[in-house]
Amino acid sequence: MGENLSVIQEMKSLGLSEYEVKAYLSLLEKNPLNGYSLSKESGIPRSRIYEVLDMLKSKGMVFEQSDEKTTVYYPLEPKLLISKLEKSFTQTLSSVDKYVNSIYNKKEQKNTLTILEGREKIIEALNLLISHAQKRIALSIWEEEVKEIEEELIKAKERGVIIKGIYFGTSNTFNELTPHRDIETYLQEKKERYMTVTIDGEHALYGVISRGEDSRVTWTQDESLIDVSEDYICHDLMVNEYFYQLNEKKQDGYENFMNEVRKDYFGYSDI
Repeated sequence: MGENLSVIQEMKSLGLSEYEVKAYLSLLEKNPLNGYSLSKESGIPRSRIYEVLDMLKSKGMVFEQSDEKTTVYYPLEPKLLISKLEKSFTQTLSSVDKYVNSIYNKKEQKNTLTILEGREKIIEALNLLISHAQKRIALSIWEEEVKEIEEELIKAKERGVIIKGIYFGTSNTFNELTPHRDIETYLQEKKERYMTVTIDGEHALYGVISRGEDSRVTWTQDESLIDVSEDYICHDLMVNEYFYQLNEKKQDGYENFMNEVRKDYFGYSDI
C-alpha cells in the first residue's frame, strides 16, 4: 500500500500499535474490506487481524457492518479521527497538568542545577522556555543560535515580551539586541561560543554551545544565579552601548584601555 514509514512512526507516537496503523491506513485506501482481504492488503498476519480490528473498534477508528454472509470494515473519516484525537489529548493533558502541578514542589526545585548536554537538546529546551515567556527575555547569544530560536523569539515579541541583550554576529535581525563590538577579540580569548539567557527572572541558562553533542549548559531557577546572569548581560550591554556613542578616535582609545584591563585581569600576554 506504499505507506510512508515516517507517518507510521508518528501515528505510533499517538498510542497506536504498528499493526493498528497499517490496518487503518489500508482501510483508508480501500474499503470496505473483510478481515481476510484486510490482512492481505496490510500485510498483517491472519492470526492477528481480528485482534487488531477489535482494538481499532474499541478506539472508535473502525466500524463493522455484518450481514448473513460476511462482515466488512470501514475506517473513521480522517478529519473526524484528527478531531477525536485532539479532543482526547486535550482532555488527557488537562488532567495530567492539574495533577502534576498539584504535587510539584516548585520551591524545592529552585536551588537545583540541571546540566543540559548536546546542542540539539539545549536548543530544544531554550525554545520551550521562550515559548512560555510572558515578561522579559535577556540574551547574550551568537548568530548561529539565534537562527535556531528566531521563530520563538518573534512569537514572544508578538505576545509583548521584552527582549534585551547582546548579539554576536553580523546579521542581526533583532533591533532589541545590541551587536557586540569586538567578536574577534572575544574568540581569541574564549575559543568557544558561550550563551547566557534569562527568562522572566525565573530561569537562567548559561554555558558552552559550540561543541555539538559535547555542548554543556547549566539550567537553573536559583535566584542568585539568575541575578548574576542578568548582571553579566547588563554589564556587557552597557559597555557596548557606551562604545557606540563614541567617535572613531575615542572608540580606539576605549578599546585599547579595555584590552589592557582584560590582559591584566586574565594574565593574557597579548590580545
